[in-house]
Amino acid sequence: MKKILTLTLCLALLLGLFSGCGGKQYDPLAGVETTVFTDDAGRDVTVPADITRIAASGSTAQMILMTLVPELLVGLSSSPSTAQRPYFPAEMWTLPTFGQFYGSKANLNMEALIDAEPQLIVDLGDAKENVRSDMDGIQKQTGIPTVFLEATLEEMPQAYRKLGALLHREAEAEVLAVYLEQTLAMAAENSAKLPQDARKTVLFGTGATGLACNAEGSVQADVLPLVGAVNAIHSEEISNRNGGTTVNLEEVYACDPDVILLAAGGPYDTLAESEWSGLTAVKNGTYYEIPNLPYDWMSSPPSINRVLGIYWLGNLLYPELYDYDMVEKAQEFYRLFWHYELSAEEAEQLLARSTLKPGREGQ
Repeated sequence: MKKILTLTLCLALLLGLFSGCGGKQYDPLAGVETTVFTDDAGRDVTVPADITRIAASGSTAQMILMTLVPELLVGLSSSPSTAQRPYFPAEMWTLPTFGQFYGSKANLNMEALIDAEPQLIVDLGDAKENVRSDMDGIQKQTGIPTVFLEATLEEMPQAYRKLGALLHREAEAEVLAVYLEQTLAMAAENSAKLPQDARKTVLFGTGATGLACNAEGSVQADVLPLVGAVNAIHSEEISNRNGGTTVNLEEVYACDPDVILLAAGGPYDTLAESEWSGLTAVKNGTYYEIPNLPYDWMSSPPSINRVLGIYWLGNLLYPELYDYDMVEKAQEFYRLFWHYELSAEEAEQLLARSTLKPGREGQ
């Protein structure tokens, strides 16, 4: 009898999930023409031939989808903050919030998802070892076709092309893909010109203390080697979560980086008057706060923002090679990807804490 009761309870819970916890039944493939899409996890997924309503599996995917098909999103992984709102289309401000679909921070709001009736769930990012089972799990849990596309920096151009084909936005996707390819080629060419002894060491710190670091090998810090920098922090166990390697100041002094990058909310304002003050980068004024609107330009999450990070960090570290006006580059990127006309004044404000300190030129 106990086994029967337990089985009955489990079935009831499952039915609650698939009905959106409110009795609503939803089948995105019912009565529509379908096609089969092979995703980057090697899965053949049956999807609607004409997709007009999509959901992102998390913030990394949301950012990429926002740059190509913002009008197709029926909800967000997280709602925009007051500071982010100007960069979002106004109609997105009040979209429902679905949360993160899977992983250690999963907090999926199933009822909101089913109520929004997406025809497709899209996941983009670096392929984890269990990506195939993760995608199968989401699709089974939600009853909605779910696809994965590889979106490392190197694969980002192709991710846009595949998205363009899937969502019938080939022309728009090609413009962005070409921009990405040109950016990656520019970085590779400039980085190749740097001899080893000219490559600057960089600490990439996050969190309130700045000591939660994105170490060498972390996808969160992959812009550093691309532009020709050397990550000052090494770890035997690499975490791709933001700030996955926590260090202490003794370790920072041991590597004494040429440059310190701090995420917003870190100790930027107090660095010169704190225990960090004896570091070469602090004495030289080569410490910076990464621009962070609408998202951090380097990571958190490691999505399309990293492309602008290539231009910013390259110009910051090696202006003789990455020789362009960073305000103009920011304006171009925001226009192409965020569909936002960034003014020169807005760009300068974003960059205000991320340029060389006055009086330090030439150091």
